Amino acid sequence: MKNLSIILLLLLCSTKINSQSLAFNTDSEDAKVKSGTFNFQLSEKKNAGLAIAYSLLLPGMGELYADGYDTGIYFTVADGVFWGALAGLNIYGNWQKDNYKSFAQSDGGISNSGKDEDYYANISSYISIYEFNREKELNRQFNQVYDVKTHYWDWKTNNERRKYREMWSSSENAYNSIRFAVGALVLNRIVSAINAVRLVNKYNKGLEENLSWNISVGLVNDPNLPSGISLSFVKTF
Repeated sequence: MKNLSIILLLLLCSTKINSQSLAFNTDSEDAKVKSGTFNFQLSEKKNAGLAIAYSLLLPGMGELYADGYDTGIYFTVADGVFWGALAGLNIYGNWQKDNYKSFAQSDGGISNSGKDEDYYANISSYISIYEFNREKELNRQFNQVYDVKTHYWDWKTNNERRKYREMWSSSENAYNSIRFAVGALVLNRIVSAINAVRLVNKYNKGLEENLSWNISVGLVNDPNLPSGISLSFVKTF
């Protein structure tokens, strides 16, 4: 109502309307009315594209934009949990990786310089480089045979090898689980974007059902009366 009052005041101040002319005059055959209609809507519609962009940037923000953060807050909390899991898995994986490398150096007699991931996987399955090389030679996989001078290892017992393998497996499992955390982050954004679009559509539909005003402005030309302006108001729900 405040906006409507301002609009009426501007119209009245700018046209010098005679008090006798603020009415519809249909009695005179000579009266000529030129009119136009202005529609004023109290709120603007939300943009679904913006809602999607906000949700992809941070889940829940699209719902906040669509005035539906009561459901969006769950996506924001879930995003925080997934990021925390991602960081935790990465830290744990690195910690176990440092542990198994130190253990292999002290108990397996290896040198960590210039070793790839396949090497650390292989020494978890064979008690020594000699056992590994012998198997590769029997299978005629000569290109996979290690140089004893640079890739030597020799576990004293199978218990030591198994202890090493447990640390190596824990690290690998943590790194593999990171993929699931990343997938959860992506899925959370997609679901949030879909939900945000749904809320935007609901919001825009609600606007159409809310109160709106149509103002019809007409210029009255009657030879028996001074020129004036006629106003009519229609409110719809």
